[in-house]
Amino acid sequence: MLVWQKSIDLVIEVYQITAKFPMEERYGLTSKINRCVVSIPSNIAEGATRNTYKEFNNFLATAQGSSFELDTQLIISNRLNFTSREDN
Repeated sequence: MLVWQKSIDLVIEVYQITAKFPMEERYGLTSKINRCVVSIPSNIAEGATRNTYKEFNNFLATAQGSSFELDTQLIISNRLNFTSREDN
């Protein structure tokens, strides 16, 4: 699935960005961002194994929610000057 492949690429990119965050954020925003970006392809993959479109759609909705959560966290990190606009 193309969307799953793209979300894996996103995980790699986000991990590279958060590796530059201040060390004191390791267990805060860095951890939160990394967990939510990993949940995007994970939910797509898990949903793809389900038996019905309804179940699959529920997992896709969760993945979409994680993408909005990621967007919010990246906005916060930008406003804290942990990232630049080019990173987002």
